[in-house]
Amino acid sequence: METKKGFNSIDEYIGSFPQETQRILEEIRAVIKTAAPEAEEKISYQMPTFFLKGNLIHFAAFKNHIGLYPTPSGTEAFKEEIAKYKNAKGSIQLPIDEPMPLKLISRIVKSRVAENLKSEKLRSTKKK
Repeated sequence: METKKGFNSIDEYIGSFPQETQRILEEIRAVIKTAAPEAEEKISYQMPTFFLKGNLIHFAAFKNHIGLYPTPSGTEAFKEEIAKYKNAKGSIQLPIDEPMPLKLISRIVKSRVAENLKSEKLRSTKKK
């Protein structure tokens, strides 16, 4: 039985998709990098992940949509704006055949950065 090899980098993940999907994933990646320049890129749960004092956001490509996973607080904070997309607690499905809401993605990421930094600050003050 062959086991599926995991991805070692976001480049490797993106490179495994057709050209048009790669373009969309790179666009999303660039928006996240701009919104969270200090965040570290990694693969977590076999998805591209941005990490800053904890997971900020995961994203993944599927046949008909791009999945964004900004944690439950990331979807809750933007529930009215994401209402037009299929979503659940902690996830948003963006149809692959529609323009990506890049400004919204940026705002979600910035919100998650603020949330993670605030949580980190609270943790560090409790330790003193």
